[in-house]
Amino acid sequence: MAEIAEEANLGNAQSTVEETIKAPVDVKYTQLFIDGTFVDALSGKTFPTVDPRTGELIALVAEADAHDVDRAVKAARKAFDVGPWPRMTGYERGCVLFKFASLIEQHSEELAALETLDNGKPFKQALYVNDLAIKYVRSHAGWADKISGQTMKIDGPYHAYTLYEPIGVVGQITPWNFPTYMFLTKVVAALVCGNTVVVKPAEQTPLPALFCVKIASDAGVPAGVINVVPGYGPSAGAAVACHMDVDKVAFTGSTEVGQLLMEASAKSNLKPVTLELGGKSPLIICDDADLDMAIEISCNAAFFNMGQVCVAGSRIFVQENIYDEFLRRAITQVQKKVVGDPFRKDVDYGPQVDKIQFDKILRYIEFGRQEGAKLMIGGNRFGNKGLYIQPTIFANVEDNMKIAQDEIFGPVMS
Repeated sequence: MAEIAEEANLGNAQSTVEETIKAPVDVKYTQLFIDGTFVDALSGKTFPTVDPRTGELIALVAEADAHDVDRAVKAARKAFDVGPWPRMTGYERGCVLFKFASLIEQHSEELAALETLDNGKPFKQALYVNDLAIKYVRSHAGWADKISGQTMKIDGPYHAYTLYEPIGVVGQITPWNFPTYMFLTKVVAALVCGNTVVVKPAEQTPLPALFCVKIASDAGVPAGVINVVPGYGPSAGAAVACHMDVDKVAFTGSTEVGQLLMEASAKSNLKPVTLELGGKSPLIICDDADLDMAIEISCNAAFFNMGQVCVAGSRIFVQENIYDEFLRRAITQVQKKVVGDPFRKDVDYGPQVDKIQFDKILRYIEFGRQEGAKLMIGGNRFGNKGLYIQPTIFANVEDNMKIAQDEIFGPVMS
């Protein structure tokens, strides 16, 4: 592998320098959504959500704290204990969720534009992921009247049966990398069974959740069934996790926060916790692989959504006798990609979600340099405005290096 490993920085991904495109969407909803109504936080506080293309303010969003979370939990508890949603037949719940999916589909472009504005995901990718989410909603809606238990013959003149029942009020904390998809998949999985929910969306990307909950209300989801409380993790998120009247918590995000949620469950009411956390997923490329297909899969796995994917295949093991050729082709593939305003049709990679993530990725790129990995392409920010980072490939990576062990959550292939 010596030959290719000496040829560092063979040219970077293409870039665009045009003026920032005006987002084709208006921000309509910035308040908390509690008991079927948009309301301000009790404290009156707001927090900024920022356009990662420019660093400029998009909107000020109501900032929930523990008091607001308590309001939302009480609304969800009332909706569960005496409201119509858990008492509907599965068929009736399914009809509402099918309508919800259809309304999401009608607003798909507007919702995708909102996600691109708030998150930086290329618009064409946001549309694609939204389509997956709509299929998910419809799939689950179809299961609403098919949830059943079992009847079993046991010893003696007896039989036993099982019955699935909704668990109650579910607290859901969603990540910023796929804000629409994760909101819809978490919420619908709970709703189809007859639960009610309190959702704390990531503070970096609160706008898609607020848009979706309005559509859910329009589709006929009763008041109190879905409550959305934007805010920060240590205040709003912790309040959801610790609340004694929340029956379950579902979370997608970092391992560190997952540990805190497990602790919060243990210290409160021992509520069940479902965690989808990070990782460092490897790909293994052997010499009998279709190399063109392997390159395409590897680059998509490492760089899709600017590497901000919990299952990103950012750690690549390549059989030695094809290492140089694989690396050469991977560099060529990256050189074809376009970095720039995610509203442009020809753009493949937009900005990272926020300054914290941007700085973290650049730190890891510097770790790679310091620890002796060979930088082959990328390795720098793109431009001087916004949070763009060039897709980056390191060669000669050893297993003990930080870039081989840690989840970077950015466009870095090792």
